[in-house]
Amino acid sequence: MALEVCMGATLQCSFGAAPSTLAVLPANKVLTGTPAANIMDNKPIVNVPPFGMCSSIANPQVAAATSAALGVLTPMPCVPVIPAPWAPGSPTVLIASMPALNNSSKLMCAWAGVIQVVSPGQTTVMVP
Repeated sequence: MALEVCMGATLQCSFGAAPSTLAVLPANKVLTGTPAANIMDNKPIVNVPPFGMCSSIANPQVAAATSAALGVLTPMPCVPVIPAPWAPGSPTVLIASMPALNNSSKLMCAWAGVIQVVSPGQTTVMVP
């Protein structure tokens, strides 16, 4: 069984230079000590803050800076672009009518990064 993810969970992007912390608004009205997350807690800046500097060449800012530096990879500030919710989540446990977010779920960034949960923010609540 996986651990339920809640506010304060540590996230990491495969192209990000630094970890980030998941922010969950209390709108779901489910607490595991702090607000519990569901798969729709995927909004850039609101739920998923930037990961420092982005090194993905698929990011237009990184591509432009790299081109200006004559092909030398030049990381630029990370602003995640997230087109879809977390996957797969926990379909048997619903939070605000959506599957609960567990620590094995992944989130895809449009700039080719894979965002994953490094630490779920709590260690007592498990979901199937």
